[in-house]
Amino acid sequence: MGTMIRIISWNLLRLVGASLHDVARLIEKQHPDLLLMQEATEVMDGLPSLLGGHYHRAVLPGRVHGLAAWSPARLPAGTPSVLRLPSGAIVQRVCQILEFEQFTVANVHLSHGQVLNRRQLRRIAGVLPARAAILGDFNLVGPTFLPGFRDVGPREPTHIAGDMMPLRIDRCVVRGLVCHAASALDRGASDHRPISVELRAATAGVPLHPAAAVEVPAVAA
Repeated sequence: MGTMIRIISWNLLRLVGASLHDVARLIEKQHPDLLLMQEATEVMDGLPSLLGGHYHRAVLPGRVHGLAAWSPARLPAGTPSVLRLPSGAIVQRVCQILEFEQFTVANVHLSHGQVLNRRQLRRIAGVLPARAAILGDFNLVGPTFLPGFRDVGPREPTHIAGDMMPLRIDRCVVRGLVCHAASALDRGASDHRPISVELRAATAGVPLHPAAAVEVPAVAA
């Protein structure tokens, strides 16, 4: 990956939303350096066969879907790692962490509870290095209250709750990075709009440290 990294994040809407070919068309049109997916099922495991590149999926415990990442370049050796998050009574949440040379990226699908999802963000921030980005479906309304991080994602709504309420719940927050562009793309067959950001490290020479994580079932290619 070059100095500027273009990242797209998209909640695919599990089994009834964006298809494998929808995701492939997005990649072919937008040319991201890294695509992060939420609610990705095993169907998305076919991306490397369809487009090449490299892929990793982390399944949410007890669910048919999870978090996934695809890149045309090889993903860093030894990553992505998977971090278990504080969870509610129903869904065990995890975070997928990709540690690149310039900065680290966390792919998330947080809980709906507005106290819990902020706790989850603090847990993630606590294991990330000085230069880091957290992207995904935050399920969060209002400010993140995450010290040291700036919200640099697109400002327009990315999801319509109950087909009535427009919400900006697909987010990108960064620490030690500069965002040069941010936009929300057409939602396609999903109920979420993909978000696109272009990021680079703000300064050189800030040390990185590995994220502490535990393993959960994953698929890599």
